[in-house]
Amino acid sequence: MNTVTPAPVDVVFPCLNERAALPWVLGRVPAEWRAIVVDNGSTDGSGELAAQLGATVAFEPRRGFGAAVHCGLQAATAPFVAICDADGSLDPAELPGLLALLTHDGADLALGSRRPDRGAWPLHARLANRALAALLRAGSGLGLSDLGPMRIARTDALRGLRLADRRSGYPLEMVLRAAEAGWHVVEQPVRYAPRVGRSKVTGTVRGTATAVYDMATLLADSRSRARRRGHDAETRRSDDLTIAVVAKECLPGRVKTRLAPAFTPQEAADLASLSLRATLETVRSLPVRSRILYFDGSPATATIPGFSYVPQPDGSLDERLAALCDAVDGPLLILGMDTPQFTRADLAPLLAEWGCGVGGAATGGAPADGAGCAPADAWFGAAQDGGFWALALAEPDGRLILGVPMSQPDTGARQLGRLRRAGLTVRELPTLRDVDTPEDAAAVAAQLPGTEFSALVAGVLAATGAAR
Repeated sequence: MNTVTPAPVDVVFPCLNERAALPWVLGRVPAEWRAIVVDNGSTDGSGELAAQLGATVAFEPRRGFGAAVHCGLQAATAPFVAICDADGSLDPAELPGLLALLTHDGADLALGSRRPDRGAWPLHARLANRALAALLRAGSGLGLSDLGPMRIARTDALRGLRLADRRSGYPLEMVLRAAEAGWHVVEQPVRYAPRVGRSKVTGTVRGTATAVYDMATLLADSRSRARRRGHDAETRRSDDLTIAVVAKECLPGRVKTRLAPAFTPQEAADLASLSLRATLETVRSLPVRSRILYFDGSPATATIPGFSYVPQPDGSLDERLAALCDAVDGPLLILGMDTPQFTRADLAPLLAEWGCGVGGAATGGAPADGAGCAPADAWFGAAQDGGFWALALAEPDGRLILGVPMSQPDTGARQLGRLRRAGLTVRELPTLRDVDTPEDAAAVAAQLPGTEFSALVAGVLAATGAAR
């Protein structure tokens, strides 16, 4: 039985009458990558030729660069999606270099900064791009030199930006929304050659003026949103915190598999259940607005007094956490189920600052770091294994999480960097140890003397030492 390996990258080519350039362009797409040509109303047979050359062809009747790219993005199925002009001015063979900035260097969005050949870039278009790049740097803090159309990102994360422009402002809106969401945006030089045929945008002063208008409008809207966010941050109430515990059903062979072979699958599941129970008991003691069990498993096992059951949707962990953020109104604290040793005192600075009536001497916690300053936009609790055990957002936004690779040694660092690049004031909670390995279990059990958790760990490790 033959199986088809999906392309690692889908390359979207917005296309309007580019028949002459398509053979060269499509021939330069890296092997195993898929080309998606979006015919934006061509009258020269571009779509038909692209299909003959092996590309996937989509049709978008609404004219506009943004409309065409959005159509291609909706058709993409690969983990990564790239965007490239179809006019021969940019070489798709340079895209793997941009992909490496995501897969190896931790970027969220990589752009090709155009280095033009002689005669490739009309003076009026170059000056307009330079002015818009300067405005972008001032408005977003990103040190970009170009707003070029060659770019690559994770497909689901890019969809999560919810871009709305369907004309020439689409490339700028992508960068602005990425900056607002704290994405790590980088650029790398790429060659920019004379295009085949006449440009529909930068080939005329009128087309360039339209593009500048679209982009200037987006910049003005971005500044207005920033002012509104600042006003909301000053006036928001923080005494309506929701805590969500992210958990999965504790079934043998499905949880805590890294505890093997010291723990049998059943013992690992029992330990996970005790860890979850301890977490829920601590959360239940906190005077917050609402508590959610964000659960992956049978609803019959998720009826917990004091908690609302919310099922996790399908998707990767970053997608599920992003969906949770987008579903909750008001401040949100996300906790995992793998740090049963955390206490009210560990959360005391956050709860005190966000007006939940605990903290300070009442819980044995210290005053919030930066007390007397503006309230934090986010709180972050790092885990010793490189992840995080707690993440609190005053204004939950799934874009702040979507696209952050999970379960990696640098997950916590990348998530913290995402928050800070979004301009959020972030304060940190104590670093705790997740229970993943037998060594973790023993260390955490030592912090929980006299509990069922510590008794189970002691019994298992004693039996293991006796070579059961």
